[in-house]
Amino acid sequence: MNIRNIPFVTSDLAQVEPVEVKGDTGYSLWRSQTFGDINIHLAEYSPGYASDHWCAKGHILYVLEGTLHTRLQDGREFTLTPGMSYQCEDDNYPHRSHTETGVKLFIVD
Repeated sequence: MNIRNIPFVTSDLAQVEPVEVKGDTGYSLWRSQTFGDINIHLAEYSPGYASDHWCAKGHILYVLEGTLHTRLQDGREFTLTPGMSYQCEDDNYPHRSHTETGVKLFIVD
């Protein structure tokens, strides 16, 4: 990640209007802001949420609340709980996630 041409600025993602995205099951709420080439997101997945696609976008993802299960297309699976994160590059680790209980995430991409 190369962070350039972004002045010092504060964000209150809780004040950003959420965008609802349907999953295979459940839904997610995304509150996002963009600064140059960098996006930050506060994402909340409903209980029972399951992604409807393989995502190839690189992320830095941090779990704030709940439990997230992420499966890579190569078959590896990971369970993340509060305080855990994952990092992956663009176009190299297709992944999809689900949660039984719901989860709140901070994501940078």
